Amino acid sequence: MLAEVSPLKAQDLAEAVALDLQIFGGWWSLQGYQQELDRLSSTLLGLRLRMEASNPAIRDDQTASSHPLIGISCLWRVEDEAHITMLGIHPQHQGQGLGQALLTSLLTLARLEQANRATLEVNVANSAAVKLYKKLGFKTAGQRPHYYDNGEDALILWQGDLQTPQFQQSLEVWQRDTEHQLALWGCSGLKMIWGDAKADS
Repeated sequence: MLAEVSPLKAQDLAEAVALDLQIFGGWWSLQGYQQELDRLSSTLLGLRLRMEASNPAIRDDQTASSHPLIGISCLWRVEDEAHITMLGIHPQHQGQGLGQALLTSLLTLARLEQANRATLEVNVANSAAVKLYKKLGFKTAGQRPHYYDNGEDALILWQGDLQTPQFQQSLEVWQRDTEHQLALWGCSGLKMIWGDAKADS
């Protein structure tokens, strides 16, 4: 089994909305996802668990229906800044390293797209998410009071220097740690697909 992260396409959006409902309680509508798909400065990523094909003649798109979407995320590019606007994993698959796999993929994409900085907001009460972001180098830059609909505050997290050799070294460490976590429950690795270009970490 392989964790695969790739950009979402139009045919994935209904599945993304259904997953959004399970993770976030219905944060974005189908129209909202379509707007993100159409926006040139935005990338929607999805995460699926795929069985490694024993028959190389079977294409990935022939077996997609048997590999449900279990993770979604969104990255905005604003000049040289990458803004992570969403990251979520299906409740039944949390705690397996898949959130870290998706975040590592987002940071890899941000670096490939020449971003120098990355930022995001996270609910102060979501201790697991805050711990993950800080594990992967994010620092607290501020707080937004009453940011969420339920009145809870958001932490503003930030990290810079994405184009430096030091960040690339950190990214490689996080990728190895991610694959170690995935291997603990039988997942053989993480594959990131950017359009027609494929990269195995």
